[in-house]
Amino acid sequence: VFMRPENIDMLQLTYKAIKRKIDEKLQAFRNIWKAGDNKKIFKELLFCLLTPQSKAESAWEIIENLEKKNLLLRAKENILRNELRKIRFKNKKAEYIKNAQGMFVDNNGKIKIVEIIENFKSPTEAREWLADKVKGMGYKEASHFLRNIGKGEDLTILDRHILKALVKFGIIAELPNSLNRKKYISIEQRMREFSKETDIPLAHLDFVLWQIQTKRIFK
Repeated sequence: VFMRPENIDMLQLTYKAIKRKIDEKLQAFRNIWKAGDNKKIFKELLFCLLTPQSKAESAWEIIENLEKKNLLLRAKENILRNELRKIRFKNKKAEYIKNAQGMFVDNNGKIKIVEIIENFKSPTEAREWLADKVKGMGYKEASHFLRNIGKGEDLTILDRHILKALVKFGIIAELPNSLNRKKYISIEQRMREFSKETDIPLAHLDFVLWQIQTKRIFK
């Protein structure tokens, strides 16, 4: 990838400024998996189902409210729709949450997500399964979820902010209209190469590009 020197400087300076924060974030994510807390992991899954085209902070606030109101593990779809009114596509997303509750929570209210994820040989295999089986979860959401539970540091979260940054830095020529599996994997591969060239680990690069585009780090 040919990058202008000032772009490389901006990237490295941003990285230097937030590296410690990134390390702390990634460690917190790894700790979630290490603790094996099914509820925390399920919360992250639901959060990632809510984030497309919505503010991450608003999505997380909704998840916290669902937990407070005892609606995290089981809830009627019309009640979920009402709880989701602050974000876009609330009807679809209420359906996704309801579906995930049916998939991962048994009739006794026991969450079974850790044992499903630990059955996969690799994060890419887990991502394939999630994108295939969980309604509302594509490659981006599945990558985001796995990264947030400490299992996806070798995966990229190709959301619109990251894609815009990749265009800005000349990693991809233009914003893709849509991302099918083939396109996602191909851009992810370019990002891996970019990560090697800039000497910024892949899991860190996501945060750096996000910071450049949005001036903030969330989750």
